[in-house]
Amino acid sequence: MASMIPIDTLHHDAQFSAYVAEPEGTPRAAIIVIQEIFGVNAGIRAKCDEWASAGYLAVAPDLFWRLRPGVELDPDVPAEFQEAIGLLGTFDQDKGIEDIEATIRWARQKTGGKKVGCVGYCLGGRLAFMTAARTDTDASVGYYGVGIDGLLGEKHAIAHPVLLHIPTADHFVDAAAQKRMHDGLDDHPKVTLFDYPGLDHGFATQMGERRHEEGAQLADSRTASFFAANLG
Repeated sequence: MASMIPIDTLHHDAQFSAYVAEPEGTPRAAIIVIQEIFGVNAGIRAKCDEWASAGYLAVAPDLFWRLRPGVELDPDVPAEFQEAIGLLGTFDQDKGIEDIEATIRWARQKTGGKKVGCVGYCLGGRLAFMTAARTDTDASVGYYGVGIDGLLGEKHAIAHPVLLHIPTADHFVDAAAQKRMHDGLDDHPKVTLFDYPGLDHGFATQMGERRHEEGAQLADSRTASFFAANLG
């Protein structure tokens, strides 16, 4: 069962919408699905549905609601891709983390206090790393997060397991940035990094031209095992 629901902001001064996919029966845990720069589009909703089919309560908050509620863009349409880049330029990431934290709290209450993890893509991959450092999420996964090498000063605050998927041919994250990520995180006891040789940004998208089927299946299987081990 899936629906759009309202969630109170962290300070209870407004509400934002979120796509919620519920499993059959009692959820084993909850997973916050963090959007790309294209909003809570069909691909992100499909990710939620997939996690729900695996027994998790899956929630994708609309993080662009302060800019324009209900953004749904197609990365394969050039004009919509450029529109997404424009939204990213005005998006307040700190506020986004607050909304993710509010969603974590909602999910914990909804599941009766069960564990809550998060998984993000692109912008969401970066936000997943920030969520691991700034909230009490129980496990975090980032796919092709941009600019994580600039967030390494926060790594000391990571208390729960983190998994990062890094395509080596990512045209948004160059080899030097990838090296900084490895140099800064390979020895962190809570962080695991997987490289995907020759793959580009967006390789694990649920649908569209960017998807690399073999790479996506490998990364998603690793994510499923990671959540099974750390969320239950």
